[in-house]
Amino acid sequence: MTDSGLRARSPLEGATLAIDSTSTLGIRELPFLVQVGLRADPADEPLMSRLTTVLGARPPTDPNTTSISEDGTNQVLWLGPDEWLVLGEPGTAGALESKLRSALDAAAGAVVDLSANRTAISVSGPRARESLAFGCAIDLEPPAFGPGRCAQTLLARANVIIVPVGPADEPAFRILVRPSFAGYLATWLVDAAVGLD
Repeated sequence: MTDSGLRARSPLEGATLAIDSTSTLGIRELPFLVQVGLRADPADEPLMSRLTTVLGARPPTDPNTTSISEDGTNQVLWLGPDEWLVLGEPGTAGALESKLRSALDAAAGAVVDLSANRTAISVSGPRARESLAFGCAIDLEPPAFGPGRCAQTLLARANVIIVPVGPADEPAFRILVRPSFAGYLATWLVDAAVGLD
């Protein structure tokens, strides 16, 4: 048996995301989050029903919305009229991709593992919205941008997907960013946090 010595490495491995312990903001990477791209016809009700069974949540059809499975393992982000990004637990990409392909059956569509396409950064704390607002033009305040919403936008000039994941009174956001911009964005977030304190 050959051991290649290869191991998964996150884009922010070794990055300093530490902020002063008195900071009102928490920043951390969520490495190896499963991300599966899904394309399908939302008007095909039997297909949508099969996808709902697999995901535990119906793929949303309203722009910039999300749905989440009852057990919290899958979150489905609307990216376009027939396009979604499914977020899942680390290590589940193969199984999730296989189940989604089976659900597509003979229907037109696509399922692609995009887990290496972006990394996830969590930003949380009472001043999370304020820190993100320094570099983002969208309204991050509820109800405009509360749980169940998502947005593809620019944050500090980096293309990102922002997903609010905490209740309105405990702001928390998941930011999905390309690996090539992850280090830059992490540094920007730390600088923005320092600027708040």
